[in-house]
Amino acid sequence: MQSVLVSACLLGEAVRYNGGDMRCDHDILQQWQHEGRVVAVCPEVAGGLPVPRPRAEIAEGAGGLKVLAGIAKAVDSNGRDVSAYLISGAEQALELARARHIRIAVLKEGSPSCGTGFIFDGTFTDTRVKDRGVTATILQQAGVHVFSEAQLAEADALLRKIEADNVA
Repeated sequence: MQSVLVSACLLGEAVRYNGGDMRCDHDILQQWQHEGRVVAVCPEVAGGLPVPRPRAEIAEGAGGLKVLAGIAKAVDSNGRDVSAYLISGAEQALELARARHIRIAVLKEGSPSCGTGFIFDGTFTDTRVKDRGVTATILQQAGVHVFSEAQLAEADALLRKIEADNVA
């Protein structure tokens, strides 16, 4: 049975910057939990950031790839560089995925770590930029299929296809 890496905040864990969660009660996610597939991860907490913490964004909306390459920074709302925390958490999420042979991840959209289709631009004005966060980028580079919480049906379809292909 394939496991799925899921952002802990989507599972109701209070790990977000503001001490809250972003619980997703979608039927597919609940089914995966019932089946024992879900592996929870919060890269920002795993990387050493506390809860609560100042909100973080990637400066100039540069995206996770540039943070990983060391040519852009993730900063918190106090101006502190938190890039090392996001990179460390992303590396830990990748190791977890590798250890569990995980091929699918469902991550929280908009996060500087987990954003899959958009992140915020680093101005703390809720301005969106089409790009990926640090963890979403590192997982995608390693061949993990990365989805947002709005793409659970697509993630589940791929999961079922992977399992069917493994049986055939």
